[in-house]
Amino acid sequence: MSRITIKKIQSWKNNKSFCAITAYDFSTAKIIDESGIPIVLVGDSASMVSYGYNTTIPISMDEMLLVTRAVSRAISSALVVGDMPFLSYQASEEEAIKNAGRFLKEGGVSAVKLEGGGVVAKHIDKIVSFGIPVMGHVGLTPQSVNQFSGYSVQGKSVKSAQKILDDARAVEDAGAFSVVLECVPVELAAKITQMLSIPTIGIGSGPYCDGQIQVFHDILGLNKNFTPKHAKVYVNLNKEISSALKRYADDVSKKKFPDKKHSSSYKSNVIDKLQ
Repeated sequence: MSRITIKKIQSWKNNKSFCAITAYDFSTAKIIDESGIPIVLVGDSASMVSYGYNTTIPISMDEMLLVTRAVSRAISSALVVGDMPFLSYQASEEEAIKNAGRFLKEGGVSAVKLEGGGVVAKHIDKIVSFGIPVMGHVGLTPQSVNQFSGYSVQGKSVKSAQKILDDARAVEDAGAFSVVLECVPVELAAKITQMLSIPTIGIGSGPYCDGQIQVFHDILGLNKNFTPKHAKVYVNLNKEISSALKRYADDVSKKKFPDKKHSSSYKSNVIDKLQ
């Protein structure tokens, strides 16, 4: 399968509904790549699912690059996007360019993602001008969880809806090749999708976006205690993995494993020759 390019993704605007998924390790990314999903985001959600933090805010550039390199090594066809963590781009345009470059140079990605609209438009413009493709992200931006006082649908009022619309415009004008719309009302997502010439990628924003993205762990039911409203659980891997581990532990305790099939033996009588 040939590599998915930015140009290919942009050609799907109004022509093809596509999906994207997160990945945080080599083995998972290998399975995703073989499935044919065209976009893999190494999300800063690795902060919670890989490193055990409570939000996306604590994760560092070095921690992000560690998982990004692992994912990139597994991918042969999908477009890999690196999620720029909190304070890796906000402080200055120079810092944004430097860290975006690290994602390409050290992380092996083909593009980066930044949260925010008008406030980061200049940063996006500068990054793109240095040949680094950028995916935007507006609506609910998890790095602003403290400002939003939690995770909730954004754009409920006219004022906030207008801001999200303006942010999406700003991201496009700055040169982003696509934009994630997270947790905004269906009608607003539809309007933004119609208005922009770049693809929109929804998460919790309804069916009218050009594409959809979900967190790997959410759709596979790996989290026993929580599933976001926007995620459809396609298989309960938490239950299946837990059951498998219990069967393994039970087999070992009852001396059912390992058996002859899972063991190796000498072809000749070596043991009797030992001093």
